[in-house]
Amino acid sequence: MVAEILEPARKTPVALETDVVVVGSGPGGLAAALAAARCGAKVVLVERFGCFGGNITVVGVEGFAWYRHEQTVEANGIGREFEERAKAMGAAVPESQSLSYELDSEGFKLVADKLVGEAGVVPMLHRQFVAPIMEGTEVRGIIVESKSGREAILAKRVIDATGDADIAHRAGAPTIKTPIEETQAASVMFHLAGVDKEKFMQGVAADPQTYKDWSSGEWQVETDGKEDDMFSPFLGKPFEQAIRDGLIPADLNTIGGTWGAVHDSGEMTYMNLIHLAGCDGTDADSLTQFEIEGRRQAMLAIEALRHYTAGCEGVRLRNFGMSIGIRDSRKIDALYNMTEQDVRQQGRFDDSVGIYPEFIDGYGILILPTTGRYMQIPYRAMIPQNVENLLVAGRAIGGDRVAHAATRNMACCAVAGQGAGIAAALSVRSGCALRDIDIGALQAELQRQGVRID
Repeated sequence: MVAEILEPARKTPVALETDVVVVGSGPGGLAAALAAARCGAKVVLVERFGCFGGNITVVGVEGFAWYRHEQTVEANGIGREFEERAKAMGAAVPESQSLSYELDSEGFKLVADKLVGEAGVVPMLHRQFVAPIMEGTEVRGIIVESKSGREAILAKRVIDATGDADIAHRAGAPTIKTPIEETQAASVMFHLAGVDKEKFMQGVAADPQTYKDWSSGEWQVETDGKEDDMFSPFLGKPFEQAIRDGLIPADLNTIGGTWGAVHDSGEMTYMNLIHLAGCDGTDADSLTQFEIEGRRQAMLAIEALRHYTAGCEGVRLRNFGMSIGIRDSRKIDALYNMTEQDVRQQGRFDDSVGIYPEFIDGYGILILPTTGRYMQIPYRAMIPQNVENLLVAGRAIGGDRVAHAATRNMACCAVAGQGAGIAAALSVRSGCALRDIDIGALQAELQRQGVRID
């Protein structure tokens, strides 16, 4: 058996040349592309799926800012714009546990299309990033593959919003990969139809769940106490009963979590019930295995809901998200890596690109921002070491595991992404390296775009 082959040398056509190319269009990448274009840069947005939005549209995570409560302090900016535009276009409904809105995963595809078109961003869907274009340590663009074949996109600056630091890693920047046994669980999201809304909500009112109920099955959740008695749209009891009755195997005690919006039409969206430990988000075989396993477990969960949850007797699957949701994989070893102290103790930075509330969700920690506390996100956390012309936005910015439990969240990804987009545009305009940009100019443009930085 041949272990490897040698591919022949080939010429790759240059499809586009641009100021900034953003790879990945989740909340971080979409915000980066819009911010750079609004700062005057020519921008190309590359996405491997057929829609923009990432976790919102592809995975089906509709709770963009479900942490928001009366005292929550936020950066606003493009992240808040996602919500406002979705509301205006009929693609959002009030969130069940907070002062926010759930973004309809299908409707947000249209919202993202409109935002990209209005900003003059060049859309390139159905393109898979395969390699950076390098000159020494400088990233000069990317290679993509698609139905159109192999194409090169040349760019003065590149923003890696792949979620897994794919470009940074392949460009030779040092990255840190969480050991598989320590990663946060992956999720296969799904939506339901056939719910009797009135009956379901009566059941919720009769037995309201709180955040302390999250400590169930094999999960134990650390809070700071103030969250414990707050309402949470949590579902755990149906699956515990299903295990006792033999409907669900005993080893699947990780099934359980939150429901999202319940619609008058009988749809219930954003079902975050399937949590899969051990999935490697950088390995295609692992992703394949866990996609299939997640869908299998989802059907077991639906059967349990039919048996043990009021209003769900006639429930059926409406759809799965297009892709499994990965919370944790690779992060860059940045010029500055955020710390647990930063996210727990209101970290402050001279190079802040925006603020984010004291919201930590991951590694067995749940702290909600109900007291007005917040941290700043430093620009240096997006700059990889040992490569030039590259910024990293989204959940792959530098930080330790508890910091990641905060910065991985979609709204924080949007904060960092907006900062990255503006920094890239200003770097092109001034002709200076990304690590040498004028922080005052960056912060002034962020404020002009409606971002709170301190």
